[in-house]
Amino acid sequence: MGKLKEVDVKNTFQIRTDLAIEARELIQESQEKKEDEPNGVKVETQEGDCYTLTRVSIINDEGSKAMGKPKGEYITIESQKLKENAVDCHEEIIKLLAEQLRKLAKTKEDDCILVAGLGNWNITPDALGPKVISRILVTRHLQGSLPVEIEGTVRPVAAISPGVMGLTGIETGEIIKGLVEKVKPTLLIAIDALAARRSSRINATIQMSDTGVAPGAGVGNKRMMLSQETLGIPVIAIGVPTVVDAATLVNDTMDRILASMIEQTKKGTDFYRMLQDLEEEEKYTMITEILDPYTENMFVTPKEVDAVIDRLSNIIANGINIALHPGITMEDISKYS
Repeated sequence: MGKLKEVDVKNTFQIRTDLAIEARELIQESQEKKEDEPNGVKVETQEGDCYTLTRVSIINDEGSKAMGKPKGEYITIESQKLKENAVDCHEEIIKLLAEQLRKLAKTKEDDCILVAGLGNWNITPDALGPKVISRILVTRHLQGSLPVEIEGTVRPVAAISPGVMGLTGIETGEIIKGLVEKVKPTLLIAIDALAARRSSRINATIQMSDTGVAPGAGVGNKRMMLSQETLGIPVIAIGVPTVVDAATLVNDTMDRILASMIEQTKKGTDFYRMLQDLEEEEKYTMITEILDPYTENMFVTPKEVDAVIDRLSNIIANGINIALHPGITMEDISKYS
């Protein structure tokens, strides 16, 4: 192999993930005691028949600095069944999503909720938000004219899919901020596509948080933050990792290959010592050379992403509809969606 190109690895490569559980894993991998949680971080796990729920609570500034994320609650639902046409499991996850969303939202009966579907509807991996919006039961415009039979079963809900700046020429945050000032909702729920570190979590994970969201952050195109600090109202973010950064994927693949080679190599040999002594900077430099000139601009998504995004958008929309409208249940959700 020829001499590797000299690059500033700190400026050209970093492991990219939007998931709190993966940020926690990265910290644990760097610690001697893998089971220890970072200071200021609390983790709870719940196992279901077809899902795993993990709640990561960042409770102070020390935990926020360690995780690289704002203080708050991060709830993650993981299930490989999300990628399949598993109706029974999807219904169970919808109920779980609605239950957890209610706990995060803490809304009152007459609160007006704004739901925003972030992303580009022309690009399938980024179309999750707009597709969810197409299935949201919007009722704000019907207040005062609803039939008596259903008047007490729904709350005022408005929805918007603002597009992306490349389509509109307007910062997404500016559009949302203007709507918030005009409509005056008490809560914003923002849905966006995310990026993951592990390919196994692509389209198989739903993350909710009460810390807000930066549109476009999943593909390294970070815009104005949508949060209580910028909008003046609480913001709940719901996201699904639909892509993995190519450099991050290669990095994790190399880690697994190296670990396997070390296990199968005789201890004490020159080759064994070379594998053991391989520095992170050397590995990152190899990744940069292999992927150049696409190191920071290549993202990977599964080939069945079209069908999966349709299923995921239906699951998330139904979970939101049940959580927001007190009279709607799984039994009658199809009447309204």
